[in-house]
Amino acid sequence: MEPISQAAFDAAVADALDTVPEELLDLLDNVVVLVEDEPDSADSDLLGLYDGVPLTERGEGWAAGALPDRIMIYRGPLTRMCADAEELREEIAVTVVHEIAHHFGIEDDTLHEWGWG
Repeated sequence: MEPISQAAFDAAVADALDTVPEELLDLLDNVVVLVEDEPDSADSDLLGLYDGVPLTERGEGWAAGALPDRIMIYRGPLTRMCADAEELREEIAVTVVHEIAHHFGIEDDTLHEWGWG
């Protein structure tokens, strides 16, 4: 696909977040969503990453001094895998939902079964 500006990509991520029901977003606890150009890992095809402690694994003392969990959405892999802007917007939306689900403790296998893999 043709290159997309950082601002346009950021707007697509914001649009994807706007499609998540407000009731679900209200349940996110101490989470920030960031856009990065490329993943740090050796997996150059990684579309997104949840870096944090899922709600299902937090104990009573978890919040004391905890940094926010992070959801990273990777611009490079997403733009490389998509043929056009419409497909990119769809993949961004799927990736955002997928990573939010990890915050709630939902594993990849379950997400794939539900069609959010």
